[in-house]
Amino acid sequence: MGTTIRYGMIGCGMMGHEHLRNIALLDNARVTVIFEPDPQMAASALETAPGARPVNSLVDLLAQEDVDCLVITSPNFCHMEQLCEIAATRTLPILVEKPLFTNIADLAALEEFERDYPAPVWVAMEYRFMPPIAAFAHQVVQATGGIKMLTIREHRFPFLTKVGDWNRFNAKTGGTFVEKCCHFFDLMRLLIGAEPVRIMASAGQDVNHLDETYDGVHSDIIDNGFVIVDFENGARAMLELCMFAEGAEFQEEISAVGPLGKLEARVPGPGRFWPEHLGAPPTPLLIESPRDPRGPRTTPIPVDPALLDAGDHNGSTFYQHQLFLKLVRGELDAPGVSLDDGKKAVLMGFAAQQSAQTGKAVELADWFEK
Repeated sequence: MGTTIRYGMIGCGMMGHEHLRNIALLDNARVTVIFEPDPQMAASALETAPGARPVNSLVDLLAQEDVDCLVITSPNFCHMEQLCEIAATRTLPILVEKPLFTNIADLAALEEFERDYPAPVWVAMEYRFMPPIAAFAHQVVQATGGIKMLTIREHRFPFLTKVGDWNRFNAKTGGTFVEKCCHFFDLMRLLIGAEPVRIMASAGQDVNHLDETYDGVHSDIIDNGFVIVDFENGARAMLELCMFAEGAEFQEEISAVGPLGKLEARVPGPGRFWPEHLGAPPTPLLIESPRDPRGPRTTPIPVDPALLDAGDHNGSTFYQHQLFLKLVRGELDAPGVSLDDGKKAVLMGFAAQQSAQTGKAVELADWFEK
């Protein structure tokens, strides 16, 4: 098993708590130090990780000797500044939540960090590690004969309340297509196995947060939209997002079609939001529909109930942490999700935001070369 790996946590809001619960499920891993500036969240985090101790700043955390790796789960707009502060202070393996950055002006600093930081950095893209989506990724080429069309639909609940309501504003989140949807742009690149060349989007804020004002500023975060992406190998992908559709049976539905057939994954949302009067939440499904012989074949992809209880992402946070722990121990050669992956997912989100605002397609070569 090896020695115990000791984690320093940077930010422990809602997502940070999910990371704490999943680290607790790992063998020979524990959280030793937590930096969380909100007193209520800090107290709750220490209850979730009772062996940890609090510190008052990132500087204090980096000065602690009993830290072997770092997990950044602070608000989006903090990520880049904190990565730079870590790089200037101490070299440790890092798991950083998406999105990597929220302002295109930070791209130069990110690329300098990417070039110079000597320890591995894993970008947290939980959707890759959901069991139904991992099974989908494993089978999609064989089932379709190569993806020609990929559709990702997310019909879900509105943004939840977070500390300081930072997730109500484009300036602090990067915008919905960055904050929420970089996961899906990452999946598009992963599943299609090629780089995007063009993005077209239409989106709006039509239902959620319309009457919400914070310190005199109205919420400006979009709540629905479509994004079409053309890829260099001729494949095309579409994202359909609606954040006022929490009544749906499945939160995510992914469909890939190629010359041999169609493959689908259907993934329910967090079990804690499922209506009790409907009984047990739905089980994730994988559906293969070959062209010959015709007829769908449905395979349930159940997730360990203990992992469902530990977070809102169908067990993926645990599986991601298992692999990150191997990376920290030197048992993996490279992060499963690289800084380059995280950067390109954010750039696709920025391009989608711009396309939705201007009504014009965005050529991604201009963005990837920024």
